[in-house]
Amino acid sequence: MPENEEEPYRKHGDPRKYDPSFKGPIQKRGCTDIICCILFTLAVLGYIAVGILAWSQGDPRKVIYPTDSRGQFCGQAGTPLENKRLLFYFNIMKCASPMVLLSFQCPTTQMCVEKCPDRFMTLVTAYADQKDFDYYKTFCKEGVTNKMGVPAIVGAGLCPTMLTPSKPFTRRCFPDLGIKGGVITVGNKTKFNDGQKERDAKDLLDGVKNATVVMEARQVVLKIFEDYTQSWYWILIGLVIAMVLSLLFIVLMRFLAGVMIWIIIIAVICVLGYGIFHCYMEYADLKGEPGANVTLQELGFQTDFSIYLQVRQTWLAFMIILAIVEVIIILLLIFLRKRILIAIALIKEASRAIGHVMCSLFYPLFTFLLLAIVIAYWAVTAVFLSTSNEPVYKVVNESACAYSAETCEPANYSTSEMKKQCPDSECLFAFYGGETFYHKYLIALQFYNVFLFFWCANFVTALGQMTLAGAFASYYWAFVKPDDIPTFPVFSSLGRSLRYHTGSLAFGSLILSIIQIIRVLLEYLDHKLKDAQNKCTKFMFCCLKCCFWCLEKFVKFLNRNAYIMVAIYGKHFCASAKDAFFLLMRNVIRVAVVDKVTDFLLFLGKLLIVGLVGVFSFFFFSGRVKAFEDTAPHLHYYWVPILTVVVGSYLIAHGFFSVYAMCVDTLFLCFCEDLERNDGSAERPYFMSMTLREILWKDEAEDPSAPEDDATLKEPLEKDKA
Repeated sequence: MPENEEEPYRKHGDPRKYDPSFKGPIQKRGCTDIICCILFTLAVLGYIAVGILAWSQGDPRKVIYPTDSRGQFCGQAGTPLENKRLLFYFNIMKCASPMVLLSFQCPTTQMCVEKCPDRFMTLVTAYADQKDFDYYKTFCKEGVTNKMGVPAIVGAGLCPTMLTPSKPFTRRCFPDLGIKGGVITVGNKTKFNDGQKERDAKDLLDGVKNATVVMEARQVVLKIFEDYTQSWYWILIGLVIAMVLSLLFIVLMRFLAGVMIWIIIIAVICVLGYGIFHCYMEYADLKGEPGANVTLQELGFQTDFSIYLQVRQTWLAFMIILAIVEVIIILLLIFLRKRILIAIALIKEASRAIGHVMCSLFYPLFTFLLLAIVIAYWAVTAVFLSTSNEPVYKVVNESACAYSAETCEPANYSTSEMKKQCPDSECLFAFYGGETFYHKYLIALQFYNVFLFFWCANFVTALGQMTLAGAFASYYWAFVKPDDIPTFPVFSSLGRSLRYHTGSLAFGSLILSIIQIIRVLLEYLDHKLKDAQNKCTKFMFCCLKCCFWCLEKFVKFLNRNAYIMVAIYGKHFCASAKDAFFLLMRNVIRVAVVDKVTDFLLFLGKLLIVGLVGVFSFFFFSGRVKAFEDTAPHLHYYWVPILTVVVGSYLIAHGFFSVYAMCVDTLFLCFCEDLERNDGSAERPYFMSMTLREILWKDEAEDPSAPEDDATLKEPLEKDKA
């Protein structure tokens, strides 16, 4: 090779030398990155300890059930309050205080009741009639008797001074407010008696608003949880359909790779075209409808997403987005048409490799199982950590008091100094918190939970990549295919990865997890400081988020190829990453025009499966098809199962198509190694198949910028053809 042609190789490392003993993934290898392996083991043991601690301290009932002033759960099974599912406020108007938005607790007695009051009544009027008083006592604390006078009852805070017609909302009793002739009413009346004087119904409005603001986020979470309980089996059916479709596409690609790729391309264009047409029809149908011309900015954020579908601007935005995606895909197909033909041929070769390693098609199921365990462990631990606080009680009073809003103990409050100094005060449940060592470091434990979730999830993904890389490398470096392919290549590769390279897998996934947790922190800080940011700060945050996004993509790409080299040569992570990077840089043109075009075609396959399942789930859960009206579950937010099915379908499709992507990447990297090691002569024959040689020689022949030394590939090819 001339001296000027050796410069690129020296710049990006020396090419591989011919080794007659090399027959594929090295069997005799040692453990790599042992320190990182030990660190990962200790981190996982610590993660298990955090989970056990959270499960012993947490109580998910705090999320599910409303809590009364004593910290008891309304409607909890197996307790005296099992049949009292609703929370009743003694004086809802006190919820109008700004304290509600600061302490997230309405400063009035709250108790669990079986049903909300359905009539107007004051304590004074009810006390005069035995039947009314018996009804009134159902909204009083225990201990109220007929012998007690009204002043004694009110002074002890045993009963509310009034009842107003109420309806349950988020398992809480709120006044039954309405509008009559432009005037706010409660129970169809514009005025009510609060036990002391006549008041307007609008006086209740502020209290209801503040109490609703406090519970709104919780209510949305509860509604979403209820939607999942109503639709979980339909969601599973949708995900199973996505799995069957993905597996069907993969199997068909094994035998009809070229036909299937063109079917995918045409189908994606058609699905996007139908989406544009459907959005236009919805946009046109809403013309002239009342409220349909409201802008999204005027509408603001709504928890009920179906409201957005009644606005024309929503469908216009969908139509524009789909049109842009459609145009981009069509332009890419036009400009990359020659590369697409080469990429299709490369996918055909990958299909042959998968045909000889058929169990690789089912390996994603093992990855899904491990990821499901990681996600479930993280979610359960997060819930128990967030509910492991203790009930905190605060002094609540109407008059001036030195102990106002201080922590108190309800058990002995009646005889405490606080009660003596502030006779009209009460010790009420305020929120869940705590001041113990465990509670002080609760945020740190939540952070540890999130970080270990990223680390474990990335480790599972990395294990799948290295396992498949080792299996497909065994196929490539088998000189006589399939006779020289080892028995059970996937299981052999999985065993090597876990036995020797757990440390390397942990090292690569640790680097990626650190970058991901930094991105999460940047998003958190950006959200917390968005109101206090100036333009310069916003620009800096935007740049930082963009840089770390690019860094994450680069590290994922580098890790993927490093795992291939680890699977083949058994070196430690840094050496393998260096070798892979230099090998790719020595073949940068092929990487850009062949490997990435193949990834684009496989992405279209994922997009098609997500589109098909997403369209079906939209028509099913939204009830827009009459045939499904009686079958589909009745939900608060039908977008919850749709979004879950779409995201799940993409993950499933990505898992199955990742087998093809990993096969293509492994074959490509092995091809580049083969090209450097061998020259196609009888003494140094290529391991690549005749078909793969034709594909990549055709690619070089069509690329005028290809290096001249690649003519070494052309010469043996011409000899073989002759």
